[in-house]
Amino acid sequence: MSEERSGGNVRAATDADPEETREWVEAVEAVIAVDGPERAEQLLNRAVGEAHRRGAAIETSGPTPYVNTIPPEAEPELPGDPALERRVRSLVRWNAIATVLRANAESSELGGHIASYQSAAMLYEIGFNHFWHAPTPEHDGDLVYIQGHSSPGIYARSFLEGRFSEEQMLGFRQEVSREDGLSSYPHPWLMPDYWQFPTVSMGLGPLMAIHQAYFMRYLADRGLRDTAGRKVWAFLGDGETDEPESLGEIALAGREGLDNLVFVINCNLQRLDGPVYGNGKIIQQLETVFRGAGWNVIKVVWGHRWDPLLAEDDDGLLVQRMEEAVDGEYQTYKSRDGAFVREHFFGAYPELLKRVEGMSDDEVWNLNRGGHDAGKVYAAYKAASEHTGQPTVILAKTIKGYGMGEAGEGQNITHQQKKMNVEALRAFRDRFELDISDEDVDRVAFYRPPEDSPEMTYLRERRQALGGYLPQRRQRVDEPLQVPGLEAFKSQLEGSGEREISTTMAFVRVLAALLRDKQVGKRVVPIVPDESRTFGMEGMFRQLGIYSHVGQLYEPEDAGSMMFYKESREGQILQEGINEAGAMSAWIAAATSYANHDTQMIPFYAFYSMFGFQRIGDLAWAAGDSRARGFLLGGTAGRTTLNGEGLQHEDGHSHLISQTIPNCVSYDPAYGYEVAVIIHDGLRRMVSEQEDVFFYLTIENENYRQPAMPEGAAEGILRGMHRVRAASGGEPRVRLLGAGAILREALAAAELLEDDFDVGAEVWSVTSFTELRRDGLAADRLGRLGKNSPATWIAECLGSELGAPVVAASDYMKALADGIRAWVPGHYEVLGTDGFGRSDFRKALRGFFEVDRGQIATAALHSLAETGEGPRSAVKGAIERYGIDANAPDPAVS
Repeated sequence: MSEERSGGNVRAATDADPEETREWVEAVEAVIAVDGPERAEQLLNRAVGEAHRRGAAIETSGPTPYVNTIPPEAEPELPGDPALERRVRSLVRWNAIATVLRANAESSELGGHIASYQSAAMLYEIGFNHFWHAPTPEHDGDLVYIQGHSSPGIYARSFLEGRFSEEQMLGFRQEVSREDGLSSYPHPWLMPDYWQFPTVSMGLGPLMAIHQAYFMRYLADRGLRDTAGRKVWAFLGDGETDEPESLGEIALAGREGLDNLVFVINCNLQRLDGPVYGNGKIIQQLETVFRGAGWNVIKVVWGHRWDPLLAEDDDGLLVQRMEEAVDGEYQTYKSRDGAFVREHFFGAYPELLKRVEGMSDDEVWNLNRGGHDAGKVYAAYKAASEHTGQPTVILAKTIKGYGMGEAGEGQNITHQQKKMNVEALRAFRDRFELDISDEDVDRVAFYRPPEDSPEMTYLRERRQALGGYLPQRRQRVDEPLQVPGLEAFKSQLEGSGEREISTTMAFVRVLAALLRDKQVGKRVVPIVPDESRTFGMEGMFRQLGIYSHVGQLYEPEDAGSMMFYKESREGQILQEGINEAGAMSAWIAAATSYANHDTQMIPFYAFYSMFGFQRIGDLAWAAGDSRARGFLLGGTAGRTTLNGEGLQHEDGHSHLISQTIPNCVSYDPAYGYEVAVIIHDGLRRMVSEQEDVFFYLTIENENYRQPAMPEGAAEGILRGMHRVRAASGGEPRVRLLGAGAILREALAAAELLEDDFDVGAEVWSVTSFTELRRDGLAADRLGRLGKNSPATWIAECLGSELGAPVVAASDYMKALADGIRAWVPGHYEVLGTDGFGRSDFRKALRGFFEVDRGQIATAALHSLAETGEGPRSAVKGAIERYGIDANAPDPAVS
C-alpha cells in the first residue's frame, strides 16, 4: 500500500492484480507497435470514457465524456412522493410566473425575471425537500446562497408555505408604494428576517460562499462554534462564471478540501444576450477548470429518458454525437420540436437515426435534460452531501425558460421576458397539469391549494423534517458580548510622549489591547492580505498564529526569530495572501457571523487603502446589504503619505467611495487617541448595542509624536470634528480644518499665520467629513419637512452666524471637504489632493498638491482678503515667502 497526493488530498493506491495490469500494459504496447500511437490513444480514450460512464472516477487532464457522472445503476432511490413533489413544484412554478406578471400588469416598468427560476426549479426543490436544514437547537442550519434572478421562485414557495400573503406577493418590487413589499433580489438590508446573503451582483455569491465555508472551519478549529454537519450551498449560473470572482477562489476551496461546500451551477447554456459558449460546451469547460482546482465534479447532463439509448450505445456513437454537438446547437434544439431534433441531432448519422425510428416525435422531444430530472438531481445532491475531502460542484444541464414554450423556452430573448400571453399561460398550465381554471389563468391569479390538501400537507412535512422554513435570518445574537471600557486603551489616550509613532501603530496597540481582553479577545479576527509586516502586525504571528486547518507542516525559515511565521490550526489571524477580494469576503463572513452562526465576531481587516473601496467596492456594498458589523482599516492612507509608491498606491478618494454606503461609518483620524475613541465607539454600537453598521478608518504610516486626548474631546471625535488649537489673543481671524495626515500641516500653518502675519488661527481636527455631511443633510431634511431640527455639529462648533473664514485641507480630493460647504458659516475654501499620485518626499508631494502649511496659510490670507478682513498684499507676500510657484500646473490635471 502506498499513498499518492492529488489535488491537495491524500488517497490510498494499490494494485489488486499486478499480472492483469501487466497484460493491459503489454496490450497497449502491442497496439502502438502494430497500429501506431494514434490508434492507442483512440482505444484508451474510449476505454476511459466507458469507465467514466459506468461510474469509475478516473483522473484525466481533459474533460470526461459528455454524460452523467453517476451511472443509472448507482443512483439511489428517490425518497418521498415524487408525484406530490412534482405537483408542489408545478405550483411553485406557476406562482413564480404570477409574481412577475402581476407586478408588471399595469406597466413593464418594474421588470423581473421569469426564465431563470423556471430553468432551476428542480435544483431548488430537491434541496428544499430533502437536503437543506433550517436552524434549530440541534442543527444551526445550512447556508444557501440563492441566485438572485431566481427570487420569484423562492417567494412563490414561501407563499405556499404561508410565510407571505397574497398582498405581499402583489408587492413584488414595490417596496415603497406597498407595505411589506418584496425586494427584487436577495437583500438582507431590506428583508432582514428572510434573506441571508445578497447574491445578485453576479460573481460575488460564489466568492463569498467559499470564504463562508472556510470561515466555518475556522470557527470550528478555534473551538468557537461547532459547524459539523452544516453545508454551504451556492447557486450560480453558467453565464455567471464569466465573472472573475466566480472562479477566482475555487483553488482555495480545493486546496483546503472544503467538503462543507457545494456549488450548483445551473447550466442552461445562456447568458443574458445569447449562448454562454455557443461554439463549445460550457459544462466540459467548467469540469476541467474545477477538477484541476481539486474539486469533486458531478455532471448531471441527461435525464432518465436517455438511459435506454445510452445503455444500448455499445459503439459509443451516441456519446460521440453528444460531444460533437455544441451548446449553440443544443439551445436551438430546445427552441424547436421533436422532428427538428430527430433530423438535426440523430440525423447526423444513419445509425443514430435508426435507433430512434421507433420513437414518436413527441418522445424524441421529451428526451429530458438532467437538471430537470428529480432522480438525477437527487442522486447528485446525495453524492455531494456525502463526499469528503473535497468541495463538490454539480454541473446541471437545464433549459432556460423551461416550460415557457413559444413565450421563451430556450430562446435568446428569454432572460428579458417579462410577459406571457394567455395562450402561453394556458399551455404552461396544461403542461404542468395545474388545477387552475381558464378564468384564473387569464387573470394570472396566485394559487394556493387548501391547507389540508395532499400537496400542502407534504410541503409542510418535508420542511418540518428539516427543521423549518428557509430562507430565514437571525438579526441578533442571544447574548451580546461585554466590550471593554475606553480606559482599556489608556496608553493611546495618554499619547506617546517624545516617541514618534504612526496612527497605524496606534491601531495595532489598540488591537493588541482588545486581544488581551478576556471577554472579546477570542472573538477578534485580524485579517490581512499579505501585508502584516507593512502594518507592523508581524508581532502577532507568534502570539496569535496564522490560521491553517492542517497546522504547520514545515519549520519556517525564521523559526529562530522572536516574530517567526507561525501557522496553526488554532491560529487567529486570517492571512489571505495577495487577495483583497478574498480577504473582504472573509471579513464579510466574520462580520455576519452573529446572524449566520449566532456567534458574535469582531473582524479587523487591514489593507492598503487604495486597494480597498476602489478595488472591492462591490463587495463593500454587499457588506452593507449583509448588515455586516466590523472594522475596515485603510492603511497607508492619503495621497501624500505612502510617498514612495506613487500613482497606483496613493489613495485620495476612498472616503468619497465609502461615503456612498449608508451604513458605513467613516473616519480619517490624525491621532492615536482618536483611533482609540473611534474603535471603542464602534464596539459599543456594533457589539453591545447590536447596530447594523460597519466602520472604516484610514490610518497612516507617517511617524510623529502623538498628543494626549484633550478633555471632553470624545464627542467631537465621534461627531466629526473637535478643536485642537485655540487662536492666540482671543477670537480667531481664521479657522483651519485639518484632517488625518494634513492636520499637522494645518497646525503648522496656524503658527505661520500668527508669527508672520499676526493672524490668529484656531485649528480643528476633522475626523470625519462624512459624518459632518450626514449630520447636516439630516438636519436639512427635518427642516424641509417642517420639523424642529437640532443644530448641526458644525454649527455647534463654529457657530451659525457669519464669522471668521474657514479653510479646510485633507489628503483627499477636494470634493470630500467640499461636501460640508452648505453648513459652514461664512467664507469657505477647500484644499485637497485631486489628481494622480506621484513618488517623492512627503514634503514635496504636499507642496505639489497644494496642501502643505504654506498653501494653507496662503489660502487663509486669501480668504481674509476676499471677505475684506485683510490686505491682498499679504497673499502676494505669502506666495513669495513660502516659495509657492503661482505658475505651476494644476495637479488635478497634470
